[in-house]
Amino acid sequence: MDGTAILFILAIAIAGVAAIFLFALKGLLDQLPDVFDSAGRARDAWDRLTKKNDQAPQPDPTEEQPPPAVSPAISEEPPAAA
Repeated sequence: MDGTAILFILAIAIAGVAAIFLFALKGLLDQLPDVFDSAGRARDAWDRLTKKNDQAPQPDPTEEQPPPAVSPAISEEPPAAA
């Protein structure tokens, strides 16, 4: 009878350890998507930092652009009188 009680207590202890292990593993796996997203953002930032721009920087499309300067037309004829 004593051997059965010891085995029962050990089985409960092993089940508790397994439950704690699974809980910790689930917590770790839940964090992986955030880690992958952060790694992707870091890689993109590194690429932007080390990328050699052969062209002029493009303006942000959300910014308002000033109207283009109007140069006087030299070859225009004055309007004809009626």
